Amino acid sequence: MNAWIRKIHDYCTAHSTPPPETLYALERETHLKTLAPQMLSGPLQGRFLAMLSRLVAPKYILEVGTFTGYGAHCLAEGLVADGQLHTIEGNLELAYLIKKHLELAQLDEHVTLHLGDAKEIIPTLPYPFDLVFLDGNKREYDHYFDLLADQMSPGGILLADNVLWSGKVVSGETDQDTVMIDQFNKKVLADERFNSLILPLRDGLLMAQRC
Repeated sequence: MNAWIRKIHDYCTAHSTPPPETLYALERETHLKTLAPQMLSGPLQGRFLAMLSRLVAPKYILEVGTFTGYGAHCLAEGLVADGQLHTIEGNLELAYLIKKHLELAQLDEHVTLHLGDAKEIIPTLPYPFDLVFLDGNKREYDHYFDLLADQMSPGGILLADNVLWSGKVVSGETDQDTVMIDQFNKKVLADERFNSLILPLRDGLLMAQRC
């Protein structure tokens, strides 16, 4: 991120409602105890996720790729009183950190953590989802989309993170990750079941609404 974009980002963050204190604690521990803390959604994107969730007022949310749980905390802010968020994480070593902070934020009754392969777990989940956030294995986005497209409520929102892939999708890069993310973006755009929009927020956020 160049200096000018960083200033814009910092200005937007400073002029947005701050996150709950529990998220500052989670962010600090993520930086202390993980090797790739930059995977964290962060305050600006987190506030966007929280606001969108509050607008949708979902009963059921699915997140693919929990990491340490920052995104899950933000998405859970919009759940209706009896709502439930299912979040899937493939790295079992992160479970203790996720569960610790869910309990500290008193979200453990509303968030169910699934550990393992999302491709195997998604078909076992019983609900039509009102809000889905993809932030897991980028090479599997296409597969996740196929599994989820018909499992979403009419009007439901699908979000996918990192869809600009550090700008590589427009730089002519031909590595496998870039090619597969570009193909995923094009696939969602061409799918008549969805209306889609890509926002240049952080590393690119795709938003698609189920018709």
